[in-house]
Amino acid sequence: MELRALRCFVTVAEELHFGRAAERLHLAQPAVSRRIAQLERELGVQLFDRSPRRVRLTAAGHRVLPAAREALTAIDRVRVTAADSAGTMRIGTAAGSAARLERGIEALHRDSNFAVALVDLPVTRRLNALRQGDIDVALARGPVVAPGLRVLPAWREPLLAVVSRRHPAAGRESADAAVLGRSVLRLPPRRHDPFVHDAIMTALRAAGIDAPIGRPAGTPQDTIIEIGADPDSWTVLPADQAREVTSSRIRTVPLAPPMALTGNVILPPHLPARCAGAHVAAFRDAPGPQFCDG
Repeated sequence: MELRALRCFVTVAEELHFGRAAERLHLAQPAVSRRIAQLERELGVQLFDRSPRRVRLTAAGHRVLPAAREALTAIDRVRVTAADSAGTMRIGTAAGSAARLERGIEALHRDSNFAVALVDLPVTRRLNALRQGDIDVALARGPVVAPGLRVLPAWREPLLAVVSRRHPAAGRESADAAVLGRSVLRLPPRRHDPFVHDAIMTALRAAGIDAPIGRPAGTPQDTIIEIGADPDSWTVLPADQAREVTSSRIRTVPLAPPMALTGNVILPPHLPARCAGAHVAAFRDAPGPQFCDG
C-alpha cells in the first residue's frame, strides 16, 4: 500500500472534490483518481460514491478514514524524529516565514551553535508534534489556542490585499471596503489553518469589508496564479508571506484601515523562562541580543 495513495484518499475525503484535492496535492486530477482506484483495489472496498454532481464517502470510506489519518500522522512522526540528533533544533514552520526564520536562527546562533531541522507540518500537526517532543519550537500566526503549550506573541504582521494588476485596487495606496467589497474573496479552507482564517475574517468584518466569498483556494501560490488571471477576485496574505510572492501579474496593497496578524513562538511548558525569552526575542521584528541557558 503506497503512502501516496493514502494521502490522496485523505485529501479527497477532506475536500469531497477530486479537482480541489488535486490542487492541494499538486497533481493532475487523473493521477489522483488512479491512486484512489488502486487503493480501493488493494483494500477490496469502494471508498467513495462518485456522481457527476458530488463525491461522498461510503460507509467503508468513513471507517477507513481515521486509520488512514493515523498512518499519515505516524509517518510524519518518523520524519521529524529522523531529523532529531544531539545539537539539533527542530523548528515547526509557518508558510511564508523564510526571512524571519533566517533572522531568528542567526540571532539564536550568537550564543550557541546548533544544527537546524525545519519541519513543515500543517498547524494542527505542528502543535501535536511539539506536545509529543518531536519538534522543539513552532511558529504560528493568529490567536492560537494550544492547551499544554506556551503561546508567546512575538511579532505583528500587517495583512495585505493581493489583487490582479487589472483590479481597481491595484494602483491605489490602500484598499478599503468600497474597492474590495464588490470583488470575490478567495481564502484557503478554514481547516488548513483555523487560527489564521478566523483572524482574517474577524479583521475584515471589523473593517466593514463584506466581500462575497468564492470557492476555497488551494495553496497560496496556486491562489496567486488564479487571482492574477481574474481581476474580479482577491485574497489576503500576511506581509511576510506576501514578500515571497514573485508574480508580475498581481499587486499587494495595504488594507484600510490597517490590519495586522499576531505571530507566535510556541514552546513546551517546561522550557526555562530565560530561554523562552530568547526565542521570542529572536523571532520578533527586531531581534536583540539574547542567550538561552538552563
